[in-house]
Amino acid sequence: MRTRVRGWRWRRNPLRRRSDVVEAWTVLAVAVLLLLAAPLAGAVVGWWAHGDAQAVADEQRADRHRVRAEVTGQVPDSPPTVQGGRERSYRVAVRWTEAGATRTAIARVPAGTDRGDTVDVWFDSRGRSVAPPPDGTAIWQHTLTMGACGAGGAIAVILLGHSVVRAAAHRHRLSEWERDWALTEPQWTRRRA
Repeated sequence: MRTRVRGWRWRRNPLRRRSDVVEAWTVLAVAVLLLLAAPLAGAVVGWWAHGDAQAVADEQRADRHRVRAEVTGQVPDSPPTVQGGRERSYRVAVRWTEAGATRTAIARVPAGTDRGDTVDVWFDSRGRSVAPPPDGTAIWQHTLTMGACGAGGAIAVILLGHSVVRAAAHRHRLSEWERDWALTEPQWTRRRA
């Protein structure tokens, strides 16, 4: 004997309540939203994030310039370690020639660099040592991360809304059953209401 009948909320049935119909339509709406709205939200957020990250990268490329410099300062002897997925870097003195003049500055160089090594160093328009501008890979990583977060946020909102509707439908179903039982109980138990 089957205990579960598929689609019973859609068919005419004396046990079907209005809350059952609302819940069935809600399940259909949630399925459509999960299949269409969540990916669309992820794509829109990703598209926005890509444009924003590209604009920031272009702005940084315009403001920053790369210099090939020789390390003149003493790099600490501590072994290189990785912190948060990034290799440790040190601030040391570097020297380079630009427009016929020799310049020096304090800049970040990767761990494991020795005195006399040549490294690429980035400076902003004020002459401060800065990180290099994001490349295409970093922009796409940002885009995909933000798109996934947008789709995940949309899914969370849809499922939260579904749980709220189901809770309300459950409360209405219980109140409908209570009202119907109040009418039916006297016939079964021979008690007066």
